[in-house]
Amino acid sequence: MKKEFIFILGFGTLLGGCMMVPKYSRPSAPISTNWPVASISGNTTNSSASDVDWRDFFTDVRLKDLISRALENNRDLRIAALNVEQTRAQYRIQRGGLFPSIQGDAKVVRQKTSAAVSEVNRGFDFTTYEVDVGATYELDLFGRVRSLKKEALERYFSTQEAQKSVQIALISQVASEYLRLVQIQEAKAIAEQTLEAVQSSFNLNKRSFEAGAASELDLRTAEAQFQTARVNVSNLAQLAAQSKNALILLIGEPLPDNLPEGQPLRQQKLLADLPVGIPSEVLVRRPDILAAEHTLQAANADIGAVRATFFPRIVLTGAGGTASAKLTDLFTGPSVTWSFSPQITIPIFNFGANKAQLDVSKIQKRIEIANYERAIQAAFREVADALSVRSLLDEKLNAQALLLDAQQKRYDLTNARYRQGVDSYLAVLLAQQDLYAAQQNLLQFQADRILNAVTLYRSLGGGWKS
Repeated sequence: MKKEFIFILGFGTLLGGCMMVPKYSRPSAPISTNWPVASISGNTTNSSASDVDWRDFFTDVRLKDLISRALENNRDLRIAALNVEQTRAQYRIQRGGLFPSIQGDAKVVRQKTSAAVSEVNRGFDFTTYEVDVGATYELDLFGRVRSLKKEALERYFSTQEAQKSVQIALISQVASEYLRLVQIQEAKAIAEQTLEAVQSSFNLNKRSFEAGAASELDLRTAEAQFQTARVNVSNLAQLAAQSKNALILLIGEPLPDNLPEGQPLRQQKLLADLPVGIPSEVLVRRPDILAAEHTLQAANADIGAVRATFFPRIVLTGAGGTASAKLTDLFTGPSVTWSFSPQITIPIFNFGANKAQLDVSKIQKRIEIANYERAIQAAFREVADALSVRSLLDEKLNAQALLLDAQQKRYDLTNARYRQGVDSYLAVLLAQQDLYAAQQNLLQFQADRILNAVTLYRSLGGGWKS
Protein backbone atom coordinates (compact mmCIF):
# COMPACT_ATOMS: atom_id res chain seq x y z
CA MET A 1 0.00 0.00 0.00
CA LYS A 2 2.86 2.40 0.83
CA LYS A 3 4.34 1.92 -2.62
CA GLU A 4 1.12 2.96 -4.30
CA PHE A 5 0.92 6.15 -2.30
CA ILE A 6 4.56 6.96 -3.01
CA PHE A 7 3.75 6.47 -6.67
CA ILE A 8 0.75 8.82 -6.45
CA LEU A 9 2.69 11.52 -4.62
CA GLY A 10 5.87 11.34 -6.65
CA PHE A 11 4.87 10.49 -10.17
CA GLY A 12 3.79 14.05 -11.01
CA THR A 13 7.12 15.43 -9.88
CA LEU A 14 9.08 12.90 -11.92
CA LEU A 15 7.04 13.63 -15.06
CA GLY A 16 6.71 17.39 -14.62
CA GLY A 17 6.33 18.68 -18.14
CA CYS A 18 6.63 21.92 -19.95
CA MET A 19 4.63 25.11 -19.50
CA MET A 20 2.90 26.67 -22.48
CA VAL A 21 2.98 30.26 -21.25
CA PRO A 22 4.34 32.58 -23.98
CA LYS A 23 7.69 34.18 -23.18
CA TYR A 24 7.00 37.55 -21.60
CA SER A 25 8.79 40.72 -22.65
CA ARG A 26 7.91 44.14 -21.29
CA PRO A 27 6.36 46.39 -23.97
CA SER A 28 8.49 49.41 -24.80
CA ALA A 29 7.27 52.67 -23.27
CA PRO A 30 5.42 54.67 -25.95
CA ILE A 31 6.74 58.02 -24.69
CA SER A 32 9.54 60.45 -25.39
CA THR A 33 12.96 59.86 -23.88
CA ASN A 34 12.93 63.37 -22.37
CA TRP A 35 10.40 65.55 -20.60
CA PRO A 36 8.90 68.34 -22.75
CA VAL A 37 10.21 70.88 -20.22
CA ALA A 38 13.73 70.56 -18.87
CA SER A 39 13.51 69.60 -15.21
CA ILE A 40 14.72 72.17 -12.75
CA SER A 41 16.53 69.57 -10.68
CA GLY A 42 17.13 65.95 -10.11
CA ASN A 43 18.54 64.47 -13.32
CA THR A 44 21.98 64.12 -11.78
CA THR A 45 20.85 61.87 -8.93
CA ASN A 46 20.32 58.13 -8.96
CA SER A 47 17.41 58.34 -6.53
CA SER A 48 13.75 58.65 -7.42
CA ALA A 49 10.86 60.66 -6.03
CA SER A 50 9.24 57.34 -5.12
CA ASP A 51 12.13 56.83 -2.67
CA VAL A 52 11.29 60.07 -0.83
CA ASP A 53 9.23 59.30 2.26
CA TRP A 54 6.16 61.49 2.65
CA ARG A 55 7.29 62.44 6.17
CA ASP A 56 10.39 64.00 4.62
CA PHE A 57 8.47 65.69 1.80
CA PHE A 58 5.93 67.48 4.02
CA THR A 59 7.09 69.68 6.92
CA ASP A 60 3.79 70.89 8.39
CA VAL A 61 3.27 68.83 11.58
CA ARG A 62 -0.49 69.36 11.43
CA LEU A 63 -0.60 67.97 7.90
CA LYS A 64 1.58 65.01 8.90
CA ASP A 65 -0.83 64.19 11.71
CA LEU A 66 -3.80 64.28 9.31
CA ILE A 67 -2.02 62.03 6.80
CA SER A 68 -1.19 59.50 9.52
CA ARG A 69 -4.82 59.41 10.61
CA ALA A 70 -5.97 58.97 7.00
CA LEU A 71 -3.59 56.06 6.44
CA GLU A 72 -5.05 54.39 9.50
CA ASN A 73 -8.75 55.11 9.04
CA ASN A 74 -9.54 55.85 5.37
CA ARG A 75 -12.06 53.34 4.04
CA ASP A 76 -10.83 53.35 0.44
CA LEU A 77 -7.37 52.35 1.63
CA ARG A 78 -8.90 49.74 3.92
CA ILE A 79 -10.83 48.24 0.99
CA ALA A 80 -7.63 48.15 -1.07
CA ALA A 81 -5.85 46.28 1.73
CA LEU A 82 -8.71 43.78 1.96
CA ASN A 83 -8.52 43.26 -1.80
CA VAL A 84 -4.86 42.32 -1.36
CA GLU A 85 -5.77 39.81 1.35
CA GLN A 86 -8.49 38.37 -0.85
CA THR A 87 -6.22 37.85 -3.87
CA ARG A 88 -3.54 36.39 -1.59
CA ALA A 89 -6.06 33.82 -0.39
CA GLN A 90 -7.10 33.11 -3.98
CA TYR A 91 -3.46 32.55 -4.87
CA ARG A 92 -3.08 30.06 -2.01
CA ILE A 93 -6.16 28.23 -3.27
CA GLN A 94 -4.73 28.02 -6.79
CA ARG A 95 -1.30 26.98 -5.52
CA GLY A 96 -2.91 24.08 -3.66
CA GLY A 97 -3.58 22.44 -7.04
CA LEU A 98 0.14 21.66 -7.33
CA PHE A 99 -0.10 19.16 -4.47
CA PRO A 100 -2.17 16.04 -3.92
CA SER A 101 -5.56 16.47 -2.31
CA ILE A 102 -5.74 14.03 0.62
CA GLN A 103 -8.88 13.31 2.58
CA GLY A 104 -9.95 10.82 5.23
CA ASP A 105 -13.25 8.94 5.51
CA ALA A 106 -14.68 6.81 8.30
CA LYS A 107 -18.07 5.16 8.18
CA VAL A 108 -20.26 2.44 9.70
CA VAL A 109 -22.62 0.47 7.41
CA ARG A 110 -25.44 -1.52 9.05
CA GLN A 111 -27.63 -3.78 6.91
CA LYS A 112 -30.62 -5.99 7.64
CA THR A 113 -31.70 -8.76 5.28
CA SER A 114 -35.45 -9.48 5.10
CA ALA A 115 -37.09 -12.86 4.45
CA ALA A 116 -38.08 -11.84 0.93
CA VAL A 117 -34.37 -11.51 0.05
CA SER A 118 -32.92 -14.57 1.73
CA GLU A 119 -34.55 -17.59 3.37
CA VAL A 120 -31.19 -18.61 4.88
CA ASN A 121 -30.25 -15.28 6.47
CA ARG A 122 -33.77 -14.23 7.35
CA GLY A 123 -33.67 -11.16 9.62
CA PHE A 124 -29.86 -11.16 9.65
CA ASP A 125 -28.09 -7.94 10.75
CA PHE A 126 -24.73 -7.14 9.10
CA THR A 127 -22.42 -4.30 10.25
CA THR A 128 -19.23 -3.09 8.50
CA TYR A 129 -16.67 -0.62 9.89
CA GLU A 130 -14.44 1.21 7.38
CA VAL A 131 -11.60 3.75 7.58
CA ASP A 132 -10.12 5.09 4.31
CA VAL A 133 -7.55 7.67 3.26
CA GLY A 134 -7.76 8.90 -0.35
CA ALA A 135 -5.60 11.10 -2.54
CA THR A 136 -6.30 12.88 -5.81
CA TYR A 137 -3.57 14.46 -7.91
CA GLU A 138 -3.51 15.98 -11.37
CA LEU A 139 -0.32 15.32 -13.32
CA ASP A 140 0.52 18.78 -14.59
CA LEU A 141 2.30 17.49 -17.68
CA PHE A 142 1.42 20.52 -19.81
CA GLY A 143 1.56 23.25 -17.15
CA ARG A 144 -2.15 23.99 -16.80
CA VAL A 145 -2.11 24.13 -13.00
CA ARG A 146 1.19 25.99 -12.88
CA SER A 147 -0.08 28.52 -15.41
CA LEU A 148 -3.17 29.13 -13.29
CA LYS A 149 -0.95 29.53 -10.24
CA LYS A 150 1.22 32.02 -12.14
CA GLU A 151 -1.88 33.96 -13.19
CA ALA A 152 -3.17 34.11 -9.60
CA LEU A 153 0.24 35.23 -8.35
CA GLU A 154 0.42 38.09 -10.85
CA ARG A 155 -3.06 39.24 -9.92
CA TYR A 156 -1.98 39.23 -6.28
CA PHE A 157 1.03 41.39 -7.17
CA SER A 158 -1.28 43.69 -9.13
CA THR A 159 -3.54 44.28 -6.13
CA GLN A 160 -0.47 44.99 -3.99
CA GLU A 161 0.58 47.73 -6.39
CA ALA A 162 -3.01 48.96 -6.58
CA GLN A 163 -2.99 49.36 -2.81
CA LYS A 164 0.15 51.50 -3.09
CA SER A 165 -1.58 53.61 -5.76
CA VAL A 166 -4.54 54.19 -3.43
CA GLN A 167 -2.15 55.27 -0.68
CA ILE A 168 -0.32 57.68 -3.00
CA ALA A 169 -3.62 59.19 -4.11
CA LEU A 170 -4.86 59.42 -0.52
CA ILE A 171 -1.75 61.25 0.71
CA SER A 172 -1.99 63.66 -2.21
CA GLN A 173 -5.71 64.25 -1.59
CA VAL A 174 -5.23 64.90 2.12
CA ALA A 175 -2.35 67.29 1.46
CA SER A 176 -4.20 69.12 -1.33
CA GLU A 177 -7.42 69.46 0.67
CA TYR A 178 -5.54 70.64 3.75
CA LEU A 179 -3.59 73.24 1.77
CA ARG A 180 -6.79 74.42 0.10
CA LEU A 181 -8.34 74.81 3.54
CA VAL A 182 -5.34 76.88 4.67
CA GLN A 183 -5.71 79.02 1.55
CA ILE A 184 -9.45 79.49 2.12
CA GLN A 185 -8.91 80.43 5.75
CA GLU A 186 -6.29 83.00 4.80
CA ALA A 187 -8.51 84.28 2.00
CA LYS A 188 -11.32 84.62 4.53
CA ALA A 189 -9.02 86.61 6.82
CA ILE A 190 -8.25 88.99 3.94
CA ALA A 191 -11.98 89.28 3.19
CA GLU A 192 -12.71 90.06 6.85
CA GLN A 193 -10.02 92.75 6.89
CA THR A 194 -11.52 94.21 3.72
CA LEU A 195 -14.97 94.06 5.31
CA GLU A 196 -13.73 96.08 8.29
CA ALA A 197 -12.23 98.68 5.97
CA VAL A 198 -15.32 99.06 3.77
CA GLN A 199 -17.59 99.10 6.80
CA SER A 200 -15.57 101.98 8.18
CA SER A 201 -15.89 103.79 4.84
CA PHE A 202 -19.62 103.09 4.75
CA ASN A 203 -20.08 104.49 8.26
CA LEU A 204 -18.08 107.56 7.29
CA ASN A 205 -20.14 108.11 4.14
CA LYS A 206 -23.33 107.62 6.10
CA ARG A 207 -22.35 110.31 8.61
CA SER A 208 -21.24 112.62 5.81
CA PHE A 209 -24.51 112.09 3.96
CA GLU A 210 -26.54 112.80 7.08
CA ALA A 211 -24.50 115.98 7.57
CA GLY A 212 -25.09 116.97 3.96
CA ALA A 213 -21.38 116.70 3.07
CA ALA A 214 -21.68 113.62 0.79
CA SER A 215 -24.00 112.66 -2.02
CA GLU A 216 -26.43 109.77 -1.91
CA LEU A 217 -24.49 108.20 -4.77
CA ASP A 218 -21.37 107.95 -2.61
CA LEU A 219 -23.47 106.52 0.21
CA ARG A 220 -25.07 103.83 -1.95
CA THR A 221 -21.72 103.02 -3.55
CA ALA A 222 -20.18 102.50 -0.11
CA GLU A 223 -23.19 100.45 0.97
CA ALA A 224 -22.93 98.17 -2.09
CA GLN A 225 -19.22 97.72 -1.40
CA PHE A 226 -19.98 96.82 2.21
CA GLN A 227 -22.63 94.22 1.28
CA THR A 228 -20.34 92.72 -1.37
CA ALA A 229 -17.62 92.27 1.25
CA ARG A 230 -20.13 90.54 3.54
CA VAL A 231 -21.07 88.15 0.75
CA ASN A 232 -17.40 87.39 0.09
CA VAL A 233 -16.82 86.50 3.74
CA SER A 234 -19.91 84.25 3.77
CA ASN A 235 -18.86 82.48 0.58
CA LEU A 236 -15.40 81.77 1.96
CA ALA A 237 -16.90 80.53 5.24
CA GLN A 238 -19.02 78.10 3.21
CA LEU A 239 -15.97 76.90 1.24
CA ALA A 240 -14.04 76.39 4.48
CA ALA A 241 -16.85 74.27 5.94
CA GLN A 242 -16.99 72.14 2.79
CA SER A 243 -13.22 71.72 2.80
CA LYS A 244 -13.32 70.56 6.43
CA ASN A 245 -16.00 68.02 5.54
CA ALA A 246 -13.83 66.72 2.69
CA LEU A 247 -10.91 66.32 5.11
CA ILE A 248 -13.14 64.45 7.56
CA LEU A 249 -14.11 62.01 4.81
CA LEU A 250 -10.48 61.50 3.80
CA ILE A 251 -9.11 60.87 7.30
CA GLY A 252 -12.09 58.70 8.21
CA GLU A 253 -12.87 60.39 11.53
CA PRO A 254 -13.87 63.82 12.90
CA LEU A 255 -11.13 66.43 13.02
CA PRO A 256 -9.60 66.22 16.51
CA ASP A 257 -9.41 69.30 18.72
CA ASN A 258 -5.83 68.55 19.77
CA LEU A 259 -4.19 68.77 16.35
CA PRO A 260 -0.80 70.48 16.37
CA GLU A 261 -0.54 74.03 15.10
CA GLY A 262 -0.26 74.31 11.33
CA GLN A 263 1.84 76.60 9.16
CA PRO A 264 0.62 79.56 7.09
CA LEU A 265 0.67 79.11 3.35
CA ARG A 266 3.75 81.26 2.83
CA GLN A 267 5.71 79.15 5.36
CA GLN A 268 4.90 75.77 3.78
CA LYS A 269 8.30 74.38 2.85
CA LEU A 270 7.89 71.27 0.72
CA LEU A 271 10.81 69.35 -0.71
CA ALA A 272 11.02 71.14 -4.04
CA ASP A 273 14.23 69.51 -5.27
CA LEU A 274 12.58 66.27 -6.42
CA PRO A 275 14.65 63.89 -8.56
CA VAL A 276 12.91 63.75 -11.93
CA GLY A 277 15.13 61.38 -13.91
CA ILE A 278 14.51 59.76 -17.29
CA PRO A 279 10.81 59.23 -18.14
CA SER A 280 10.97 55.54 -19.09
CA GLU A 281 12.94 54.69 -15.95
CA VAL A 282 10.87 56.81 -13.59
CA LEU A 283 7.37 55.96 -14.76
CA VAL A 284 7.74 52.18 -14.80
CA ARG A 285 8.29 52.41 -11.05
CA ARG A 286 4.90 53.97 -10.44
CA PRO A 287 2.62 51.51 -8.62
CA ASP A 288 -0.29 51.99 -11.03
CA ILE A 289 1.96 51.13 -13.97
CA LEU A 290 3.42 48.14 -12.12
CA ALA A 291 -0.14 47.01 -11.40
CA ALA A 292 -0.98 47.25 -15.11
CA GLU A 293 2.11 45.23 -15.97
CA HIS A 294 1.26 42.49 -13.48
CA THR A 295 -2.24 42.33 -14.95
CA LEU A 296 -0.62 41.95 -18.38
CA GLN A 297 1.56 39.12 -17.07
CA ALA A 298 -1.52 37.44 -15.61
CA ALA A 299 -3.18 37.58 -19.03
CA ASN A 300 0.00 36.11 -20.52
CA ALA A 301 -0.09 33.22 -18.05
CA ASP A 302 -3.76 32.60 -18.84
CA ILE A 303 -2.78 31.84 -22.43
CA GLY A 304 -0.61 28.98 -21.15
CA ALA A 305 -3.48 27.57 -19.09
CA VAL A 306 -5.82 27.67 -22.09
CA ARG A 307 -3.23 26.10 -24.39
CA ALA A 308 -2.91 23.18 -21.97
CA THR A 309 -6.61 22.36 -22.43
CA PHE A 310 -5.77 21.16 -25.97
CA PHE A 311 -3.83 18.23 -24.46
CA PRO A 312 -4.82 15.25 -22.30
CA ARG A 313 -5.53 15.81 -18.63
CA ILE A 314 -4.44 13.01 -16.30
CA VAL A 315 -5.82 12.71 -12.77
CA LEU A 316 -4.63 10.00 -10.35
CA THR A 317 -7.00 8.86 -7.63
CA GLY A 318 -5.98 6.38 -4.96
CA ALA A 319 -7.41 5.19 -1.69
CA GLY A 320 -6.32 2.85 1.06
CA GLY A 321 -7.76 1.83 4.35
CA THR A 322 -9.16 -0.96 6.43
CA ALA A 323 -12.57 -2.63 6.82
CA SER A 324 -13.92 -5.12 9.32
CA ALA A 325 -17.17 -6.61 10.56
CA LYS A 326 -16.02 -5.92 14.13
CA LEU A 327 -14.79 -2.58 15.46
CA THR A 328 -12.14 -4.38 17.54
CA ASP A 329 -10.70 -6.02 14.42
CA LEU A 330 -10.60 -2.82 12.35
CA PHE A 331 -6.84 -2.33 12.63
CA THR A 332 -5.84 -5.98 13.09
CA GLY A 333 -5.97 -8.98 10.87
CA PRO A 334 -6.33 -9.14 7.11
CA SER A 335 -8.57 -6.07 6.76
CA VAL A 336 -6.57 -3.81 4.41
CA THR A 337 -8.34 -2.38 1.35
CA TRP A 338 -6.93 -0.22 -1.47
CA SER A 339 -7.80 1.14 -4.85
CA PHE A 340 -5.97 3.01 -7.59
CA SER A 341 -7.85 4.76 -10.39
CA PRO A 342 -5.96 6.80 -12.98
CA GLN A 343 -8.17 8.90 -15.26
CA ILE A 344 -7.27 10.51 -18.55
CA THR A 345 -9.43 13.08 -20.33
CA ILE A 346 -8.64 13.70 -23.98
CA PRO A 347 -10.29 16.55 -25.89
CA ILE A 348 -11.65 15.16 -29.15
CA PHE A 349 -14.29 17.49 -30.52
CA ASN A 350 -15.91 20.47 -28.81
CA PHE A 351 -17.07 22.54 -31.77
CA GLY A 352 -14.06 24.89 -31.53
CA ALA A 353 -14.70 26.01 -27.93
CA ASN A 354 -11.05 25.55 -26.90
CA LYS A 355 -9.82 27.44 -29.94
CA ALA A 356 -12.27 30.25 -29.26
CA GLN A 357 -11.16 30.41 -25.62
CA LEU A 358 -7.54 30.67 -26.74
CA ASP A 359 -8.49 33.52 -29.07
CA VAL A 360 -10.20 35.25 -26.15
CA SER A 361 -7.06 34.91 -24.02
CA LYS A 362 -4.82 36.28 -26.75
CA ILE A 363 -7.12 39.24 -27.34
CA GLN A 364 -7.25 39.89 -23.60
CA LYS A 365 -3.46 40.06 -23.55
CA ARG A 366 -3.52 42.62 -26.35
CA ILE A 367 -6.05 44.63 -24.38
CA GLU A 368 -3.79 44.57 -21.32
CA ILE A 369 -0.83 45.68 -23.45
CA ALA A 370 -2.88 48.68 -24.58
CA ASN A 371 -3.91 49.38 -20.97
CA TYR A 372 -0.27 49.24 -19.89
CA GLU A 373 0.83 51.62 -22.64
CA ARG A 374 -2.06 53.97 -21.91
CA ALA A 375 -1.11 54.05 -18.22
CA ILE A 376 2.44 55.06 -19.13
CA GLN A 377 1.25 57.77 -21.50
CA ALA A 378 -1.15 59.18 -18.91
CA ALA A 379 1.61 59.19 -16.28
CA PHE A 380 3.97 60.93 -18.70
CA ARG A 381 1.42 63.67 -19.30
CA GLU A 382 0.83 64.16 -15.56
CA VAL A 383 4.52 64.69 -14.90
CA ALA A 384 5.00 66.84 -18.00
CA ASP A 385 2.08 69.08 -17.03
CA ALA A 386 3.40 69.49 -13.49
CA LEU A 387 6.89 70.37 -14.77
CA SER A 388 5.46 72.86 -17.26
CA VAL A 389 3.48 74.64 -14.56
CA ARG A 390 6.42 74.65 -12.15
CA SER A 391 8.62 76.41 -14.69
CA LEU A 392 6.20 79.38 -14.81
CA LEU A 393 4.99 79.69 -11.24
CA ASP A 394 7.94 81.65 -9.85
CA GLU A 395 7.62 84.24 -12.61
CA LYS A 396 3.88 84.59 -11.95
CA LEU A 397 4.45 84.93 -8.22
CA ASN A 398 7.07 87.66 -8.63
CA ALA A 399 4.88 89.60 -11.05
CA GLN A 400 1.83 89.27 -8.80
CA ALA A 401 3.79 90.45 -5.74
CA LEU A 402 4.83 93.59 -7.65
CA LEU A 403 1.23 94.09 -8.80
CA LEU A 404 -0.05 93.83 -5.23
CA ASP A 405 2.48 96.42 -4.08
CA ALA A 406 1.36 98.79 -6.83
CA GLN A 407 -2.34 98.28 -6.03
CA GLN A 408 -1.71 98.90 -2.33
CA LYS A 409 0.00 102.23 -3.07
CA ARG A 410 -2.77 103.18 -5.50
CA TYR A 411 -5.44 102.46 -2.88
CA ASP A 412 -3.61 104.45 -0.20
CA LEU A 413 -3.23 107.47 -2.51
CA THR A 414 -6.82 107.31 -3.76
CA ASN A 415 -8.23 106.98 -0.25
CA ALA A 416 -6.12 109.93 0.93
CA ARG A 417 -7.29 112.08 -2.01
CA TYR A 418 -10.91 111.16 -1.28
CA ARG A 419 -10.60 112.19 2.35
CA GLN A 420 -9.12 115.48 1.18
CA GLY A 421 -12.08 115.98 -1.18
CA VAL A 422 -9.97 115.69 -4.35
CA ASP A 423 -11.39 112.40 -5.73
CA SER A 424 -14.86 110.85 -5.63
CA TYR A 425 -15.60 107.71 -3.67
CA LEU A 426 -15.96 105.79 -6.95
CA ALA A 427 -12.17 106.01 -7.42
CA VAL A 428 -11.70 104.59 -3.90
CA LEU A 429 -14.13 101.78 -4.70
CA LEU A 430 -12.28 100.76 -7.87
CA ALA A 431 -8.90 100.91 -6.15
CA GLN A 432 -10.17 98.83 -3.25
CA GLN A 433 -11.65 96.18 -5.57
CA ASP A 434 -8.39 95.89 -7.51
CA LEU A 435 -6.40 95.65 -4.28
CA TYR A 436 -8.65 92.88 -2.96
CA ALA A 437 -8.33 90.96 -6.24
CA ALA A 438 -4.51 91.33 -6.18
CA GLN A 439 -4.38 90.02 -2.60
CA GLN A 440 -6.52 87.01 -3.42
CA ASN A 441 -4.62 86.27 -6.64
CA LEU A 442 -1.27 86.31 -4.86
CA LEU A 443 -2.66 83.90 -2.28
CA GLN A 444 -3.98 81.68 -5.08
CA PHE A 445 -0.61 81.63 -6.84
CA GLN A 446 1.13 80.72 -3.59
CA ALA A 447 -1.29 77.83 -3.16
CA ASP A 448 -0.83 76.80 -6.79
CA ARG A 449 2.92 76.60 -6.31
CA ILE A 450 2.61 74.35 -3.27
CA LEU A 451 -0.11 72.18 -4.83
CA ASN A 452 2.05 71.83 -7.95
CA ALA A 453 4.82 70.36 -5.81
CA VAL A 454 2.32 67.91 -4.30
CA THR A 455 1.08 66.96 -7.77
CA LEU A 456 4.62 66.41 -9.06
CA TYR A 457 5.46 64.28 -6.02
CA ARG A 458 2.39 62.11 -6.64
CA SER A 459 2.95 61.93 -10.39
CA LEU A 460 6.50 60.69 -9.88
CA GLY A 461 5.22 57.88 -7.65
CA GLY A 462 6.07 59.37 -4.28
CA GLY A 463 4.08 58.65 -1.14
CA TRP A 464 3.63 54.88 -1.01
CA LYS A 465 6.23 54.21 1.67
CA SER A 466 4.54 53.85 5.06
